[in-house]
Amino acid sequence: MQPRLILSVPLVLEKIYKSVVAPKLKETSVRLALKTPILRNSVYKKFREGLIQALGGNLGEIIIGGAALNAEVAQFLDRIKFPYTVGYGMTECAPLVSYAQYKNYVSGSCGKELKMIEKLRVADAQEIEGQMVGEIQVKGENVCLGYYKNPQATAELFTEDGWMKTGDLGYIAKDGSVFLRGRSKAMLLGPNGQNIYPEEIEAKIAMLPFMNEAVVVQREGKRNVAIVTIDRKALEKAGYKNDKKVEELLESNRKQLNESLASFAQISNFEVLEGDFEKTPKQSIKRYLYK
Repeated sequence: MQPRLILSVPLVLEKIYKSVVAPKLKETSVRLALKTPILRNSVYKKFREGLIQALGGNLGEIIIGGAALNAEVAQFLDRIKFPYTVGYGMTECAPLVSYAQYKNYVSGSCGKELKMIEKLRVADAQEIEGQMVGEIQVKGENVCLGYYKNPQATAELFTEDGWMKTGDLGYIAKDGSVFLRGRSKAMLLGPNGQNIYPEEIEAKIAMLPFMNEAVVVQREGKRNVAIVTIDRKALEKAGYKNDKKVEELLESNRKQLNESLASFAQISNFEVLEGDFEKTPKQSIKRYLYK
């Protein structure tokens, strides 16, 4: 198949980046070439063409949705000028909430509101890192009327003035681009009331060596803990054949992670879950099962 347009979850590009691209970027020859202006664009072009070939060779645009795209992966795709964009949607919105064609897409965002059919607003906002962050709410022709034969759930879905509550926290930039921070139900609080967005930390963990997925939870004393799954086969292949070596690797990964986090969001330890996380049909982790 040679698709021109691909709709995908972020995991596809993230796996390609982690297993193929990241190791290449560490090679001495590639690192030197990227430091040389005259060669840099040629290297980026090869990466871009390689990714397009891996996706069929005829790609015009890939639209990412269903979850946030890892920031490290997004930065790489921006550098190589890869034709991607990230959209935001919900079944209740049939399903698109925001989107921008890749040439107009602002990195890190989820596109812009669909002005022909809907409006967006940010409710109960508070200033966080210079932005007014609150719940994204939607109103428009694409928004559902409610849940079939479930008046209680329908009442909980809408505000008194008719806006649909997404349950997602974010902000809308001056240019109209929508930026999401995480789910309101998943948000944690730091020791002095600081907002902690677990999904952002979990995305960073997933890019660490030999790590698969993670769920960040809070324990007694506002202690942040990451429940993680790890790639046992890859660990054994790389020579990590006993528990002590694996523990040392996990501790190294934890320290590396914490260097990129504010003190109140840092992870005190990793807890390894054997097997996989239980997931919904949409492949979202059932967070409520993990405490």
